[in-house]
Amino acid sequence: PLGFGDWQSAVATVMGLVAKENIVSAFGVLFGFAEVTEQGAEIWGQLAQHYTVLGGFSMLIFNLLCAPCIAAVGAISREMKSLKWTLFAIGYHTVFAYAASLIFYQLGSLILNGVFGIWTVIAFLVLAGAVYALARKDHFDEKNTLQRTAA
Repeated sequence: PLGFGDWQSAVATVMGLVAKENIVSAFGVLFGFAEVTEQGAEIWGQLAQHYTVLGGFSMLIFNLLCAPCIAAVGAISREMKSLKWTLFAIGYHTVFAYAASLIFYQLGSLILNGVFGIWTVIAFLVLAGAVYALARKDHFDEKNTLQRTAA
């Protein structure tokens, strides 16, 4: 449903959890290059054949918003001092990245290609939930304001 459901993308995404810059190197190895420069110009042609424009952008959105690298997770763990909150942060980032990538790819497929399916409906529901969460009235703030004025 995200536009990049092949094994090469899965391997590159997992390598991105070690460090985001490893994604380019992982694709280089997977596409048979011994070494890839920092710009990754050697693999551009194969990536262009491997992904559609929507699929490529969807993968970028997912990997850029997904859980941070292992070093950042270590820093989160050290600062939070709680395994529960560390796992919550990783899970939140991953779910948010999946939702953003799903919305982008499915709505892009609908607009550009006219493709409509169950994942498009789910993308609309996720988008509606996100808009509602952003636009709803904050009742917690009202309670705090009432408590402050009463004190």
